[in-house]
Amino acid sequence: MSEYAIRPLGAATWDAFVHLAEKHNGVWSGCWCTWFHPACAEKGESPEGNRAYKERLVREGRAYAALVFDGDVAVAWCEYGSPDELPNIYHLKEYNAGLDKAPDYRLTCFFVDRNYRRKRVAAVALEGALDLIAKAGGGVVETHPQDTRGKTTSASFLYNGTPTWWTFRPSSPPASGSSTLVTTARPTPGTRTRSQWSQSAPRPFAC
Repeated sequence: MSEYAIRPLGAATWDAFVHLAEKHNGVWSGCWCTWFHPACAEKGESPEGNRAYKERLVREGRAYAALVFDGDVAVAWCEYGSPDELPNIYHLKEYNAGLDKAPDYRLTCFFVDRNYRRKRVAAVALEGALDLIAKAGGGVVETHPQDTRGKTTSASFLYNGTPTWWTFRPSSPPASGSSTLVTTARPTPGTRTRSQWSQSAPRPFAC
């Protein structure tokens, strides 16, 4: 995959995630990559509350990301999860109006260390996320890039890239500045699909 290594976000990599987020002031005014998670008491109250919420979800196994490591240091991530785990997408009303079937996974947020930008590290994070999804059983994966046509937007605010960056196929036309792109992550041989294990062990999201 390159000189970088991919490790999943979890209890064992939480400190590395914290180091990257703290280096950038909690990321986007102290979001701590919680924007797309369901509403909870801690969320949005303060950067400290967002951090506590994120840590709780990670340690409970309910927050997922592919972390890109350069040696022992995390330098980027790609957040992913099910629509139940990451429901807070933009233009949700328009999205739901045209939805035929929910995807298995959703990619919602990339972040790259300021010292590693413009080095294709985001592409490494994407490849890592799709590989982790495949190992978890694969399935339909969607993303919602930002449509910046006619706008001037700093690259540091492009949390999910633009449509031209992605190689996924379109599943819907742009809706109020957003579009939906999809792909299919083929399951790693020997794994169950997400639908198979979710049916045998349903796990509704609860705060």
